[in-house]
Amino acid sequence: MPEWLEKWLRPDLLHLQPYSSARSEYKGSAHIFLDANENPFEHHGLNRYPDPLQWALKQRIAAWRRVAPEQIFLGNGSDEAIDLLIRLCCRPGTDHIVVLPPTYGMYEVCAHISGVAVVHVPLQADFQINVEAVLATVIPQSKLLFVCSPNNPSGNAFSLAEVEALVQGFPGLVVVDEAYVDFSAQPSALSLLLRYNNLAVLQTFSKAWGLAGIRLGMAFAQPELITWLNKIKPPYNISQLTQEAALKALQRLVQYQDEVRLILQEREQLANALAQLPVVERVFPSDANFLLVRVTDPYSLYNWLVSQGIIVRNRTNVLLCEGCLRITVGTPAENRQLLQALANYR
Repeated sequence: MPEWLEKWLRPDLLHLQPYSSARSEYKGSAHIFLDANENPFEHHGLNRYPDPLQWALKQRIAAWRRVAPEQIFLGNGSDEAIDLLIRLCCRPGTDHIVVLPPTYGMYEVCAHISGVAVVHVPLQADFQINVEAVLATVIPQSKLLFVCSPNNPSGNAFSLAEVEALVQGFPGLVVVDEAYVDFSAQPSALSLLLRYNNLAVLQTFSKAWGLAGIRLGMAFAQPELITWLNKIKPPYNISQLTQEAALKALQRLVQYQDEVRLILQEREQLANALAQLPVVERVFPSDANFLLVRVTDPYSLYNWLVSQGIIVRNRTNVLLCEGCLRITVGTPAENRQLLQALANYR
């Protein structure tokens, strides 16, 4: 094991004997499978366990994202990768993760479930990172730094230079969560993988691909780290149906690109229209498929929209988001209905 990886892993896991599933113990091809105690009768191709390492899907993703298949971990949503990275690197009661609020809440939830402390370094008032403040918090027990870019709920992306400065200065693993990267003009941190070992990049099929229902997330990192994630994951964490749905989706790149383009057009039009409404005080710039909007009375407006059958997210209790609603960019028709409802608010 490389020295750079050994210093991040929990010492008690270094000699872990991972579970060996029936389908991971043979190489090559076969036509009779009597190894996994499955029902032998055909059930729409689902009577057999799926590929535990999802190689066919990883090869397609690798070609799309221009990485090696060995650099890809697939999880039950990005949340599984977040959870596994914390469990892999952090000793309960000893180590901690660093988060930059306001940000995605599951980093902190997963840490608390594992008995891992959380250090908060808030973003600045303009939702930008104070790189010096982040690096000033570092101690030997700082194992993971989570950077959400574009950030949820603020919607802004951080510059690649800022991300790289954090990767260079943080002694542990920097996890860049790029769930919304397809909607951003900022380049992906995937371009940094060739230069840095202490970087993992998370992406998902839930947003731009329109496949939130299949729960498929991706983690990109050095092959040695991916090997360890595979060691501690459940044997068959990605179902056959999920793998097939993602493979089919990757055949329709043009549709994916067209939908992203339409969402970006709608985002701009929606932002401009919201800014004209009396109830709206500010529409924050967005690199994602949603807008953070400061309004005059978030609670009353939220309840009014609910009464009109429109659900947005009230973020007013989140740090730096006082008075704000988070509004996902919908279809053109949905966006028109939203604007009409807000215009009718009294």
